[in-house]
Amino acid sequence: MKKNNFNIMSNVKIIEELKAQLLCIIGEFFRLLTKGSNVAHDAILECISGAIIILYILAERLGYSYTAVDDNMKKKVKLGIIEEDLVEKDGKNLSRLYTHLKERN
Repeated sequence: MKKNNFNIMSNVKIIEELKAQLLCIIGEFFRLLTKGSNVAHDAILECISGAIIILYILAERLGYSYTAVDDNMKKKVKLGIIEEDLVEKDGKNLSRLYTHLKERN
């Protein structure tokens, strides 16, 4: 087997593993949300940060740079602000997120 074919197969295997991990994290996140207690507070944060990490790595494995993901998020968030999305109307969540994303760079 050629080295190039091995790299492709290895990349596919890693992508599939990351997808499975993401599904497990999301499942755990929803399970924790049903508990509704402060005990789950740290575990919920672990799920959220873990999902974000996996999504960034998946994006890179699929050929997108972290910067491209960040730029696309900024565009989507800005559009939500302009269109006065429900979460923007209710608590300015998108505006705060947009500010956070801009300050990261």
